[in-house]
Amino acid sequence: MSGVQTTTLENGLRIVTDTVADMHTVAAGIWVGVGARHESLEVNGVAHMVEHMLFKGTQKRDALQIAEEIENVGGSMNAYTGREITGYYVHLLADDLPLGLEVLSDMYLNSTLPEDEIERERGVILQEIGMYNDTPDELVFDVYSETTYPDQALGAPILGRAENIQAMTQQNLRDYITNSYQAKNTVISAAGNVQHDEFVARVKNTFELQQNGEPPAASAAKYTGGETRIEKDLEQSHFILGFQGIPRLDDNIYAAQLLSAVLGSGMSSRLFQEVREKRGLVYSIYSYHHAFQDDAQFAIYAGTGPEKMDEIIPVICDELQKVVTDVSEEELNRAKSQMKAGMAMAQESMGNRADYQAKFMILRGESYNVDEIVKRVESVQLDDIKNAAQRIFTTPPTLAALGPLQKLESYESIQKRLAA
Repeated sequence: MSGVQTTTLENGLRIVTDTVADMHTVAAGIWVGVGARHESLEVNGVAHMVEHMLFKGTQKRDALQIAEEIENVGGSMNAYTGREITGYYVHLLADDLPLGLEVLSDMYLNSTLPEDEIERERGVILQEIGMYNDTPDELVFDVYSETTYPDQALGAPILGRAENIQAMTQQNLRDYITNSYQAKNTVISAAGNVQHDEFVARVKNTFELQQNGEPPAASAAKYTGGETRIEKDLEQSHFILGFQGIPRLDDNIYAAQLLSAVLGSGMSSRLFQEVREKRGLVYSIYSYHHAFQDDAQFAIYAGTGPEKMDEIIPVICDELQKVVTDVSEEELNRAKSQMKAGMAMAQESMGNRADYQAKFMILRGESYNVDEIVKRVESVQLDDIKNAAQRIFTTPPTLAALGPLQKLESYESIQKRLAA
């Protein structure tokens, strides 16, 4: 049997399978509906450190055994920490799914957080933070998030601040797991050659007694706009100009995503054509719309030579003003095709399918149905795009800039351009 099936256990844990019967492999994992925005600022970085530490030993396995058991059968395993979700997953041959699920559940439920491993991983994460800080085209995104959501966990760096990681204790990690990793906000997802009833039986046997308290609630996002400029001696200047976007559950979310595609997705987009192809002002420029449950970021990133900074902002502001009133059917249809093709291509990866199903269950309370999403994308009209642009680009702008910034005009000047 192919298709998507879901089951909810008595303790609130949800199970979703996306069966693709002709596959030889299965991607499966554990997703929990907490991330960096569920931390307190005092322990910023704890969600990411917990994600690392779950690979470092249980009552049955040490760190090497966890890795070897999956890799001995040719499988792979990994994890990620986001702002609202943390995921742990494996990809292996279908016959080895029981092993993969057993190893994942052991990590998730029985991690011992050894003190010696905490010290080792503390050093690894500090190296990761240092590497990130040395990469300006990545660092500028953290600067932007902190400017967008000042003094809020939603804006704090996912990796954490170095001083927090240096001070992180075993008890901090235990407290986070105890308070955050609840059955009610956990989804077990699998995609590929998997049988739903058999998978549910295995999960139920393992997770039936998982703690079922109330998961932590994230504090409400408070978008303010503003700017942060960091002068650095770099070859390029990097900046992000952004606005308050449209939240994930808003009816206009797909209009916002299509607007981003029109403006800055691909070589045919307005910003790429106008800023790079016609004027040669940048190597890289693109827009993105990143939605959360209660807020969103619509932003434009560009990296350019310091001598071009005084030229690029006026061009970008001009394009933002134009798109409020002038979008063609051709542009909208191209954006729709890009989105639909992207969704179709993502379906070819079992890892993506398992990830999408888990995220939709956690963030939307429903399974992911690509055909339904395509219908919603197709229903977006030109007026929807213009209304989304009007709604987004009249919010207070947020500017984050890193590098030589002498030629970057003032925040007040940019505000006036956008309001003209």
